[in-house]
Amino acid sequence: MSTMTSDTMTSNRMTSDMIKFLTMVGKLKRTKRSGWVMRGVNDPESVSDHMYRMSIMAMLCNNSSTMDKTRCIKLCLIHDMAECIVGDITPYDNVSKEEKHAREKKAMQELSSLLPDEAATEIMELFEEYESQSTEEARYVKDLDRFEMILQARHYEEGEGMCLQEFYDSVDGKIKNQEIISLATTLVESRRK
Repeated sequence: MSTMTSDTMTSNRMTSDMIKFLTMVGKLKRTKRSGWVMRGVNDPESVSDHMYRMSIMAMLCNNSSTMDKTRCIKLCLIHDMAECIVGDITPYDNVSKEEKHAREKKAMQELSSLLPDEAATEIMELFEEYESQSTEEARYVKDLDRFEMILQARHYEEGEGMCLQEFYDSVDGKIKNQEIISLATTLVESRRK
């Protein structure tokens, strides 16, 4: 009769936890962005779609020598991860910013508990950095988040013949990075043509 060693049991638990983590995060591929759903957009993007394009933007757009591009990409991948548990909470859900943060933090702690210590610590640090907007990278990623939303709004306007002005209005004056302001300005001007 074969007995499992402590190392084997630990390894099996870690493998099982990793699969659980990846399964939970995989729900983001099916979690539709609530703002688009509420506006009746046909086949709205998923949270995962949004995070993916933001990550590509961070890779291509960040030309600052002072920012850590890899950190920006990681922030893009983490910033909405809690939504695999709490869903995509919007201002229309009547949830305070404090309550939204508390729910998302609890979800991130649950997700992180499935990972090895080093990875769990990194994910929680990235989540808190983005939430607190405490670094240049976090503020840049917030600008990418806002720009990606209006870029997606433009896609839906063109494809479905709808006006989504409220999304543009919600970010007006909030984007601070000059590079992203330039992209947003060009995008908004393209709507006028």
